[in-house]
Amino acid sequence: MREESLYGRHPVLEALRSGRAVDKLFLQEGMHEADAVREIRRRAREEKIPFTVVDKTVLDRLTGGANHQGVVASVATRAYASFEDVVARARERDEDPLLLVLDEIQDPRNLGSLIRTADSAGFHGVAIPPRRAVGLTPTVSKASAGADAHMPVVKIQNTARFLDMLRDEAFQVIGADSEAKLDYRQADFRGAVAIVLGGEQKGLGQLVERHCTQVVGIPMRGTVASLNVSVAGALLMYEAVRSRMKT
Repeated sequence: MREESLYGRHPVLEALRSGRAVDKLFLQEGMHEADAVREIRRRAREEKIPFTVVDKTVLDRLTGGANHQGVVASVATRAYASFEDVVARARERDEDPLLLVLDEIQDPRNLGSLIRTADSAGFHGVAIPPRRAVGLTPTVSKASAGADAHMPVVKIQNTARFLDMLRDEAFQVIGADSEAKLDYRQADFRGAVAIVLGGEQKGLGQLVERHCTQVVGIPMRGTVASLNVSVAGALLMYEAVRSRMKT
């Protein structure tokens, strides 16, 4: 079984809450015992997970100097979900599926933030490609505040073909582009919906855009031409939720 180091109080705690396999824990000597740390200790004792109190320099070495907040866990490498898992999650909630599709997101902080927002908004899954994009890393987990432990993430081989499959499954495929004429508040979010966001540098590619059923933009009234992808994604996801509450 492949393992990796997961760090940060909330990512480690959410991993424990989700039932992810944790091999061992390292806690920083002399740190302030916040509620999250106390719960990590309690769960470790209940689940008989060995934990060791070590000097901060040991944790710095394990994480490459990242902001670990005094908590590091050795965990099984995260397994990706399937599209069927996403549909099953929606069915369990008696809801139409809501899916976030991310094409070539390369900054782990953006991916983590988008996963965190998708979880908060009640989305059923996130889909990411394997090439020219960041995957599920400890940095992503830290940026998501541990939300990645609860959100199904699907690894897709080709974004355009995946969108075609979604359309065959009667999804509204709504892409976001800064130059689109259709205001995002006028989009049709009824039924099964996939929101598609492009990468930080190029945005939504032309090929991917051609496979969307709608392409929407966010009106910009200032001097900056576009929003950070995680901010734009948050607006679109919550607009989808707000719009569906009316129906």
